[in-house]
Amino acid sequence: MNPILLIGTLLWLYVLSVLKRTQLPAYFFIVGSVGLFFILLALSKPYWVWFATHLVILAIKGFSTLTQFSDVMVKYGVVHIFTADQSSVMMTIDYECSGIIETTAFWGLVAFFPAYSRHERLLYMFIGWLWIYLANVLRLIFIIVVVHFGGYQAFFLAHNLLGRLIFYIIVIMLYYNVFTYSQLAQKLLTKWPFNFSRKQVTRR
Repeated sequence: MNPILLIGTLLWLYVLSVLKRTQLPAYFFIVGSVGLFFILLALSKPYWVWFATHLVILAIKGFSTLTQFSDVMVKYGVVHIFTADQSSVMMTIDYECSGIIETTAFWGLVAFFPAYSRHERLLYMFIGWLWIYLANVLRLIFIIVVVHFGGYQAFFLAHNLLGRLIFYIIVIMLYYNVFTYSQLAQKLLTKWPFNFSRKQVTRR
């Protein structure tokens, strides 16, 4: 492990212990989430990045085999999109397409979100990773389809604008369901007159 990363991790753990002892949950959540994000991001290179990128490439390879809209060079992560106007469009699936940044940010927030138990956090981490992975795959499929029918001139619009917009809308849906909607649902259930909570059961 990188000495700087090791020292930073130890310092982060010490600060967390201090915040926990002093009972400052808001600062504990912020420091814990941000620190875990940077630690996971640093640990992701190079193996996790390669693995995540390769999973995306394999999904796009499967789509390309079915539709014949493009050809994927798996070893190099290059997608050759076949267009209607016979122009040549090459797209590289790289670090940005792996979803590492979005996944580590989500994991950092979930890991220190106080409303969930340990098992719920692990479940939401897995769901979040799968959700972001599929969002990246859908974004790339959208780009391939638009460029295939629209030609080279549609690449900038599909890749830099519409593709990213679709991706972040899907990610926002994930954040809403995990951090907002589920909390509202829990509050409504606890206020429901026929709800039997654990405390009510133990009292009986």
